[in-house]
Amino acid sequence: MTPTSRRHTITVASGDPARDYVADGQRVTTVPLTITRRHNRKLMIPPTPSPGNEHIGGFDEPMIRMLARAFHWQRLIDDGKFATIAQLSEALKMEQGWAAEVIRMTTLAPDIVAAILEGRQPRQLNLHLLRGRVGGIPRDWGEQRRLFGFPDV
Repeated sequence: MTPTSRRHTITVASGDPARDYVADGQRVTTVPLTITRRHNRKLMIPPTPSPGNEHIGGFDEPMIRMLARAFHWQRLIDDGKFATIAQLSEALKMEQGWAAEVIRMTTLAPDIVAAILEGRQPRQLNLHLLRGRVGGIPRDWGEQRRLFGFPDV
């Protein structure tokens, strides 16, 4: 792995509180999830958000699944299983542009990703906006927060 390459790690913890910390120079966000089986499928159940916040969008399962897919695909590329998005999209039999849109979600600020996984994202944030179809996702995390309606950190 080169010094400039990035590596993303997603941790699933059962029953623990959500945590955000830095380990070995890399930011780690842990979100507690419960995984159960339903009809021979694994079902991911996110924790319930705290009540009393009416501006919160709540759990958006398609958005959470799309984020998980984005980080999984990015990891396949980072680990060298596929050299490019074109090879990944060909292997998964999908449009290259759609795969690029999804993988672009991995450039989101860590606090935005954590808020989505915890169901604390602003109500106006949806999957269409998150995939960058409206005008692209800015590279700067502060601009992302302003665009998506998060408070600036």
